[in-house]
Amino acid sequence: MKILVTGGAGYVGSVLIPSLIDKGFFVKCLDRFFFGAEFLSQKKFQKNIELIKDDIRWFDPTILNDVDFVLDLAALSNDPAGELNPSKTFEINHKGRTRVAKLSKEYGVKRYVLASSASIYGQQDHIADEKSSVKPLTAYSKANYNAEIDNLLLNDESFTVTALRFASVYGSSPRMRFDTAVNKMVLDAYNKRKISVSGRENKRPFVFIKDAVKAYFTVLNAKKEKIEGEIFNVGSNEQNYKMDDLANQIVDSIEKPCDIDFQETNDHRSYFATFEKIENILGFKTDYGIKEGIREIYQALTGGVISDNIKTKTVEWYKHLLNNSEDSKKLLVNDTLF
Repeated sequence: MKILVTGGAGYVGSVLIPSLIDKGFFVKCLDRFFFGAEFLSQKKFQKNIELIKDDIRWFDPTILNDVDFVLDLAALSNDPAGELNPSKTFEINHKGRTRVAKLSKEYGVKRYVLASSASIYGQQDHIADEKSSVKPLTAYSKANYNAEIDNLLLNDESFTVTALRFASVYGSSPRMRFDTAVNKMVLDAYNKRKISVSGRENKRPFVFIKDAVKAYFTVLNAKKEKIEGEIFNVGSNEQNYKMDDLANQIVDSIEKPCDIDFQETNDHRSYFATFEKIENILGFKTDYGIKEGIREIYQALTGGVISDNIKTKTVEWYKHLLNNSEDSKKLLVNDTLF
C-alpha cells in the first residue's frame, strides 16, 4: 500500500511517516523541506520512502498514479504564520489542498484525509462539536474551513474524504516546534523557570502528538461507511484547558520551582471542544494525558534529544528565509519561496 503525505517533513509528519513505514506502508513525502530533509533522509527509511521536493500548488499529478491514500498535512502551519501573508495562506492552505483532493480523486486514490484544525471554532460560549457553528478568526482557520467545504463535496462512492479537526498538538518531534502553547510553556519552564502566559482565561483543547498520529491510523483502518464525508474533532475531553490552568499543570508535571507570568493578549480564540463523535463512531481514545506529554517534552529537553533554535519557531524561521537571500535560494521551487 502506498500513501502520499503532503507536508510530511513537518512537525506531525515527522512522527507520522516513521509510524507508517513501521506498519508496512510505502510513503511518498511531498514537501518544500523548509525545515530540512535530514531526518527522513536517513538510511533506515530509504527503501520505504520517496522524498519529493515540490509544492501542492503545482506538483506533477502523476505522482498519484499508484497511491492508495492521501494524508494532506501541507499548510502554512499555524495562526501567526498564516497572518504573515494572508493571501498566500489562502493560496496554499485552501486552494492548494483543494487541488490535492481534486487530483487525488481524478487519479483513483481511495481515501483522502484533510488535516484541519479545531481553531476554526474561534470563540465559543459552549463546548463545540462537529455540528457547531464555526467562527474562524484568522487567515489560517478561515483557509482550513474553506478547504473542508470544498474537499468534503468531493466525497462519493469511489472517493472517501474525511476531515480531522485537531486540537492544539504538543509533544516532541524530529521537526520540533516551540511555538505551540504547551511546547512553548515547557521550554520557558526549562530555560527560565518562568512561564509566560498570554490570555489566562482563553480556553483551548490539546492533544499529544502520538495521539494525533493514532488518529490517522484510526481513520485509515476504519470502515468506509463510518468516515465518508465526515468531520471528526481529534483530542480528548479531559484535555480542554484554560491557559492559566495549563500553566499550573506544567509546573505540577515537571516538579520544579517555576513562576508564572500572566500577560494580556490580542488573541481572541477561546473554545472548548468535545471529542465524543470520534470515540463513539471510530472507537478512538487518546493514550496520553497532559502530564505524560509535558514530562516527555521536558525529559527530551534535559536529555538533549530536542533543543531550541530558530527553526523551532515557525514564524521566526519564515521571516529569516524571507530576509536571507542565500538560504532562500536553496529552497526555491519554480523560482518561488512561498
